[in-house]
Amino acid sequence: MELPRYPAPRLVRYAKYRGNNPREVVLLKGLPCVWSRCSFCDYIDDNTRDTAEIRRVADDELAKVTGEFGRLQVINSGSIQELPIDVQSRIRELLARRGIRDFWTESYWAYRKDYEATRRFFGVETHLFLGVETFDDALRNDVLNKSMHWKSPDEVAQATDSICLLIGFRGQTRDIIRRDIDLLLGKFRYGIVNLFTENRLSDGLLDRDIQAWFREEYAWLEQQPNVDVLWNNTDFGVG
Repeated sequence: MELPRYPAPRLVRYAKYRGNNPREVVLLKGLPCVWSRCSFCDYIDDNTRDTAEIRRVADDELAKVTGEFGRLQVINSGSIQELPIDVQSRIRELLARRGIRDFWTESYWAYRKDYEATRRFFGVETHLFLGVETFDDALRNDVLNKSMHWKSPDEVAQATDSICLLIGFRGQTRDIIRRDIDLLLGKFRYGIVNLFTENRLSDGLLDRDIQAWFREEYAWLEQQPNVDVLWNNTDFGVG
């Protein structure tokens, strides 16, 4: 069941994240997500086909980037490939101009054949975060409706060094979460672990008991230098 839609609040689109791997974080608008059918995701409400609006937001928010940390994260509620090419080019120019050496962004599995070209395009070390959510195939595809299939976690690790996991939704067990965290720490350079936040699309998906267990069992995880744990979905300071 879809929960009622309320007027969207004015989003914060620029922040300085001072947790692990401090960085500037920018939330841009992008074109519609190529998939747009994940059962839990209302971030796509921020997508638009209005390229003038996409460029206006990019103008406003990219102008705030100083290069203070030498690291930039760009989020656009979809994949980096869904930003107009001129906006991508502006990001590339900004990275060079501000001396930013480390670029973090997101990309859906359907773009995996383009990952290497995307990394080359930006001209700096680029980490493409893939929203794996879980390595349990049934949960990922039948419950979350991600439509992402692979033969093994090694196939994912060959494509990208950075992933996102989702914690606290219906069907997850302690053993599934333990396996996901072990795979993250064992096979990937960076990880973002998100505690699931209920939204208008996700009625019935939230599992508070498994979240409470995770908060206690994995409190140590946020001390891992290569992992960001988002206890709340606005912990990066944007949204």
